[in-house]
Amino acid sequence: MDDKEILHRYLRLRRAELLAKLDGLDDYDVRRPLTPTGTNLLGLVKHVASVEAGYFGEVFGRPHGQPLPWLADDAEPDADLWASPDETRDQIVALHHAAATHSDATIEALPLDAAGQVPWWPEERRVVTLQQILVHMCVETAQHLGHADILRELIDGTAGKGPGDPNLTPRSAEEWAAHRARLEAAARAADPVSRRTPPQ
Repeated sequence: MDDKEILHRYLRLRRAELLAKLDGLDDYDVRRPLTPTGTNLLGLVKHVASVEAGYFGEVFGRPHGQPLPWLADDAEPDADLWASPDETRDQIVALHHAAATHSDATIEALPLDAAGQVPWWPEERRVVTLQQILVHMCVETAQHLGHADILRELIDGTAGKGPGDPNLTPRSAEEWAAHRARLEAAARAADPVSRRTPPQ
């Protein structure tokens, strides 16, 4: 496996893992904001798909052809980070698949040193290579997958890649609760102010 295949494989894996965070959830749970800034699962998928379409499309002179009105100059701020009631989960998942298919074609067609330009980056660093954009999108997708990991755990307790994930210590719900309580106690013991404040 050469360098391009390795990067492409990581990108494909992270894409699939991000989409899997929607599995088994209803329309409310995939859309509900779970942080003060409104972070939500379907919005993360919409954002990553939109960003990928641009980085592997416009940047390399290979327009993707997908209408992305939420990225237009006159769109409201953060319109790419949530789904309006008339945007269905199926539409956003289809957008994600279409962006991935177009990106895959660009990745397969061009060498790693192929040059592109990112018009929304500062002029002094707009010129990029396919390798740089592959790394950038691996990092971007993994970052938002991490956000999605936490959101999914808050929604229904599903952590990591689900039951049997080798990266998670096997514990029962009771054992996880005891583990969390131990961490809370350790955190409060480390901060004298917290020791004086009852838990919320």
